[in-house]
Amino acid sequence: MKRAVNALQNFGKSLYGPVLILPIVGLFIALGNVLGNGSLAGYLPFLANPLVQNLGQLIAKSAVSVLVNLALVFAVGIPIGLAARDKGYAALIGLVTFVVFINAMNVTLQLQGQLAPVEQMKAAGQSMVLGVQVLEMGVFAGILTGALSGYLYNKYSGVQFNGAMAVYSGHCFVAIVMLPVAMLLGVLMSELWPFAQRGISAVALGIKGSGAAGVLVYGFLERILVPTGLHHLVYTPFLYTELGGTKEVCGSLYQGARNIYFAEIACPQVKQLSSTVVWDARGISKMFGLPAAALAMYVTAKPERKAAAKAILIPAALTSLLVGVTEPIEFSFLFVAPLLFVVHAVLTGIGMMLFSLFGVHAIGANGIIDFILYNLPLGTTKSNWPLYIVVGVIMFALYFVLFRFLILRFDMKTPGREDDAQQTRLYSKQDYQAKGGQDGVGVSIIKGLGGRENIEVVDNCYTRLRVTVKDVALIDEPGLKATGAKGIIKQGNNVQVVYGLHVKKMREAVETFL
Repeated sequence: MKRAVNALQNFGKSLYGPVLILPIVGLFIALGNVLGNGSLAGYLPFLANPLVQNLGQLIAKSAVSVLVNLALVFAVGIPIGLAARDKGYAALIGLVTFVVFINAMNVTLQLQGQLAPVEQMKAAGQSMVLGVQVLEMGVFAGILTGALSGYLYNKYSGVQFNGAMAVYSGHCFVAIVMLPVAMLLGVLMSELWPFAQRGISAVALGIKGSGAAGVLVYGFLERILVPTGLHHLVYTPFLYTELGGTKEVCGSLYQGARNIYFAEIACPQVKQLSSTVVWDARGISKMFGLPAAALAMYVTAKPERKAAAKAILIPAALTSLLVGVTEPIEFSFLFVAPLLFVVHAVLTGIGMMLFSLFGVHAIGANGIIDFILYNLPLGTTKSNWPLYIVVGVIMFALYFVLFRFLILRFDMKTPGREDDAQQTRLYSKQDYQAKGGQDGVGVSIIKGLGGRENIEVVDNCYTRLRVTVKDVALIDEPGLKATGAKGIIKQGNNVQVVYGLHVKKMREAVETFL
């Protein structure tokens, strides 16, 4: 169990690299939207300048490309976080694996005659990724290939050959392993992923006729599936097909919540937006809920880490508030505190349910910029946007109270609350005797390496425990030899402790306590 928890924690840490980039990307998107949005020119005349408009589009569209290719970002970023050595090579393996994976899937679909025409790709659950038509797996494709690449890299990058085969050692051997694995994975997911897609679509169909409860389930599923990238399979049918409603507007028949309200905005005869707008009320959690969650994480951060937490949380919260890009703030707590993400998904559903029960008919799919541009020009009759804000304030309070309570109650390691106590803990003789056996050896090895806080990376090859330490002067060679070590080799901050063929057990014993 401890090993599983440690593995999950290490995996969570590997996501920080990609996650820390997302708030920056989101801020550039927000800036681009402000500069390139022609509707604001009536209030800020300088925005009407063509140079400003073009600059805004350049910034926004260029930055959005990162989010469009988010799977690739994770495919490369996760191996960097997981790799115990030569992280640059690990990133390269992640990139190659992802490229081979999507192309293997594309070839499999092509051979089976399942590639949909361009105009039917969305309906078939397919999309273009790096110019390759594949099944729409979203970020899950990057997480899957990235995690597999990182794991196999650590497992096989230490393999060494002699003689003419030496060129295939290390990361080259990992590539030899990963290419067929990526091909096989592409073939398998081509067969298995459609079942997941059909299952999600079937659930979406069951939601339609369930009233306010159905709206709650709809909102919950739309958020809980964000990590897999499958949330679009929930909301897309409601936004663009008859699942989201059918209505005649100014003499024409429209299907889908978004198609309907866009038509109603342009139709002067429409006095009030249709209730079908509820299926696109996802902005309640984006504008009010997640900023409140960020505030809760900030106020619960350790005093000495509040500045660091603020640097992460403020950009992420603003990204969600302004333009409705939620990945930065959601991924900041998704893997370190998954319970909070489940609560977030439930609260998203509750917010949309309140939207339905209160009879709100305002447009709020994304951030506050879209909210203002869509609703204020319509007035409070056609769009009762003040009531939307009332629901939002309620949700802000719920998010803040619940997140703060859960973080403190379960001591969740949200940004600013990372636990340093375990790294500085001194084990007593009683601890050693209580654990005994191989666990006791693990404690002794850690002490011989200068303690938890002195250890950065632990790995092994065939006979040696390989450790990267902060201060090699803290190494206790007699203590390590007392654990059965046959020798200690120091090279800079890298220490190799020779144990023999049973070194894997020694590494596992150390990892139990790290």
